[in-house]
Amino acid sequence: MQQLSFKNRIASNYIITTALLIFAVFGVIYSVVRLTFYSDIDADISIEVTHHLSEIKISGSEFHLTHEEEWKEREHNTVDVNPVFITFFNNKGEVLEKSPNLKNDALHFENSKADNDLFDTKLSGKKIRQVQVPILSNNVKAGYVLIAMSLEGSSLVLERLAEVLIIAYPLILILLFFIARFIAGRSIKPINGIIETSNIITKDNLTARIPLPQNKDELYTVSKTINKLLDRVENALERERQFTSDASHELRTPLTVLKGTLEVLIRKPRNTEEYHDKINFCIAEIDRLNHLVDQLLLLARFENQKRSLSVEKLYLNGAFLDVISRFSSTIENKNIQLRTNFIKDYYINTDNYLFSIVINNLISNAIKYSSQDATVTIDIQRMNGKIQCNIIDHGIGIAAEDLEKVFNPFFRSDANDHPQIKGTGLGLSIVKKLCDLLDVDIQISSKVNNGTSVTLSLNEGELK
Repeated sequence: MQQLSFKNRIASNYIITTALLIFAVFGVIYSVVRLTFYSDIDADISIEVTHHLSEIKISGSEFHLTHEEEWKEREHNTVDVNPVFITFFNNKGEVLEKSPNLKNDALHFENSKADNDLFDTKLSGKKIRQVQVPILSNNVKAGYVLIAMSLEGSSLVLERLAEVLIIAYPLILILLFFIARFIAGRSIKPINGIIETSNIITKDNLTARIPLPQNKDELYTVSKTINKLLDRVENALERERQFTSDASHELRTPLTVLKGTLEVLIRKPRNTEEYHDKINFCIAEIDRLNHLVDQLLLLARFENQKRSLSVEKLYLNGAFLDVISRFSSTIENKNIQLRTNFIKDYYINTDNYLFSIVINNLISNAIKYSSQDATVTIDIQRMNGKIQCNIIDHGIGIAAEDLEKVFNPFFRSDANDHPQIKGTGLGLSIVKKLCDLLDVDIQISSKVNNGTSVTLSLNEGELK
C-alpha cells in the first residue's frame, strides 16, 4: 500500500481534527436552534395555560369558559398560523369542550405522562407539543385542560437545517483539505530544498547549501543546522584530503632519499668509509621515517577521541623532571640553561601516559627551536583555581599569522628558513588532540626571534 506524502499526511491530520471540530460545532448549532424552538413553544404553551386557567368557572363537577368569545380567536379557529389546540376533560375522561380548530379531532389524554409535563405527540399525523394541566376545585381534580401547539413549522426548519449541515459538512471538509494541502505544500517547501540539496551533495561536491526560509521558524533552524553540519563535514574531508596529501609527501620524501642514496651507492665500488657514511645516512633516514610513522599512528589513534582514559594521580613536578632527563644530552650539547620554577608539589588526576606525550612534545620543541646557549624556563603555579604550566623558550619564535595554524598536521612555521631543524609538523597536532581528550586548555603566544610561551591550564585533583 502506497503511503501518503508528507504534505498529504499534514493535510489529512488537519482535516481529521477539523472534521471533529466542525462536527461538534454543527451539533451545537443544531442543538441550540432546536432548544430555542422548544423554549419558545414551551413558553407560549405556559402562557396559554395561565390564560385559560384564569377563564374557567367551576360549578360542582362541571366547568366552562367564562368568555365564550375566546374560541373566536384566530389561533383557536385555524390551523394555519401558530394554532393553539385546547380540549377540556372531566374526571370521567369525557370531552367537555374543545377549540374549534380541532373540528372532529380532540387532544388525547396520555395516562403515562405526568401532570404539567410538556411532551411531543401527534395529532392527525402531525407533530404537536402538548401539556396536561389538572383543573382543581378545593384542591380536588375536577378535570383536565389539554393545551397543544403545532411543531410542524419548527420541525420543518430543523429538518432543513439538518439537510444543510449534512450537505455542507463534506463540502467544507473537501474544500479545507485542498486549502490545507496548498498551505502545507508552501510550509514544507524548505524540506523540498533540503531533499534537492541532499541529492546533489557527494563527497566530491560539498559546496551546495540549503536555502534558508524567510521565516525564522523550526524549518529555518533545521536548514541552518544542516548547513552547519555540511560545513563541518566539508572541513573534515578537506582536512583529511590535506592530511593524506601531506602524509604521502612526508613518507615519500625519505623513501626517495633512501632509494637515491642506495642507487648511487651501487653504481660503482666504494671504499669502506663511503659505505659507512651512506649506510649511516640511510639509517638516519629510516629512523626519521619510523618516527614519522609513529607520530602518524599516534595522531590517528586519538583522532576520534574514543580511547578510554587510564586516570590516576600524577605527581606533576616529577612528570616534568622525567621528561627533562630524557633530553639531558641535547640540553648539554646546546648548552641550554633549563630552569624549573616549582613553588610547591602539585598533583593532578589524569592519564599519565598521554600527559607525558604532551609535555614531551612541548619540551622537545622548546629545546629544538632554541639556539645555542639559550634559556628554557618551566614554571608551575596555581592561578584562578587551576594549575598553570608554562614552558618558555627564547628561540626562533612563530610568526603571528602562523599561530592559528600551528595545530594543523604537517604545518611548520618558516620551515624553509631553518632547514637544519628537522621535524614533521605533527607534534603540536598530537598535543592539541591529547589536550582536548584530557580537558587541558593550551595557549601559545610567540614572537619571531623572541621565543615562544606555551601555557597548559589543568584541573587540580579532578578530570572531566
